[in-house]
Amino acid sequence: LINGSPHQNGCTYTALKEVSDTLDKEGIESDVYWIGNKTISGCLACNKCKEGKCVIDDEVNVILAKIDEYGAIIIGSPVYYASGSGQLISFLDRLFYASKGKMRNKLGASVVSCRRGGATSTFDQLNKYFTISSMPIVSSQYWNQVHGNTPTEVKMDLEGLQTMRTLARNMAWLMKCIECGEKNNIPYPEIEKKINTNFIR
Repeated sequence: LINGSPHQNGCTYTALKEVSDTLDKEGIESDVYWIGNKTISGCLACNKCKEGKCVIDDEVNVILAKIDEYGAIIIGSPVYYASGSGQLISFLDRLFYASKGKMRNKLGASVVSCRRGGATSTFDQLNKYFTISSMPIVSSQYWNQVHGNTPTEVKMDLEGLQTMRTLARNMAWLMKCIECGEKNNIPYPEIEKKINTNFIR
């Protein structure tokens, strides 16, 4: 679980903690990794990450080195101007580009925290990292959002917290289904050689 808020134990963390606690009850281990107040550069478009490592040696490479250990990724962000936090978006751009296919078939989900509005556009923005990477997205009973200005207020968002717990249970169930499939030699989907087209002729 990646906490993209500058506040380590703020509203976004409160939502992610509800997810991680529920995953634990379902027998799924998880880590919450906080990147929030670190200086994280955007992608330089240097295309030197062919070895599965970014040329900028920071938090992105820390996660890339561990990525094979994880079967799922949950991205958490506060809402800034109906978008994810700037440092998180820079982190994700580089993480997903440098991963070079390592995200494929991992489960993905996003969680957003806001005072009032902008949650659904941020939710949509974060989910696009999964859809471009062949990652099945895990859903819940509603869009994965909590509301509040403080962790105490987020804990008063009973529907939001229930949405987090439902997300965690759905993710745990799917992870167990994938494990069962692997044990029974059910192959992952065939990977075709990628076709890149250019719209300018």
